Amino acid sequence: SKAGRWYADSVKRDTSVSRPHPPFTTSTMQQDGASKLNLTPAQVMQLAQQLYEGVDIPGMGHTALVTYIRTDSTRVSSDAQNEALAYIRSNFGDNYAPVRPNVYKAKSGAQDAHEAIRPISLAMTPESLKDKLQRSMYKLYKLIYDRFVASQMAPALFDTLTVHVNSVSDKVYGYVLKGKTLKFNGWQAAYMPAGEGEEKSGKALPDIKEGETFILK
Repeated sequence: SKAGRWYADSVKRDTSVSRPHPPFTTSTMQQDGASKLNLTPAQVMQLAQQLYEGVDIPGMGHTALVTYIRTDSTRVSSDAQNEALAYIRSNFGDNYAPVRPNVYKAKSGAQDAHEAIRPISLAMTPESLKDKLQRSMYKLYKLIYDRFVASQMAPALFDTLTVHVNSVSDKVYGYVLKGKTLKFNGWQAAYMPAGEGEEKSGKALPDIKEGETFILK
């Protein structure tokens, strides 16, 4: 029966690494626009086209905000990478900047004529444009901006715990318990993919030791 004494016959603690997502291509921008902003692919492209062609901003005139929006490349220029690293160090801290710039491999068959979709200048922050852009355009610009910044940041780190629990008496039943808690948020400080981010920082994993016994109630 399941009742009675149980023990942890193996306890494994480790650190897992979550690497940032690459900057947007046309298709990943459309996917995120759907899952995060509830926009259709056509609506995403219409807004992105305006961001690329330029919008009239009070005090600045007609201003283009993002690079070319029809691309399947994840490449970014070295100038853009250097600007991103300086921005990350000053806005998040040195430990959020990787030692070397993050480079993303192109998928096989990808055309590399254009860079990934990114802001033309990180000085044009979403916050500074919030009152100057139409609402859905601002949201898409912020998504492109945050995704690009995150793509150039250090990995996120998690403490992980895997425990196998067995019955002292019959050893017929066994249970595997898994836990994960955020140790360092890294790139997730700038951008959180849809469906991720359940783990919270500071939530301690239980201190279970190998050989520890339990009573199942």
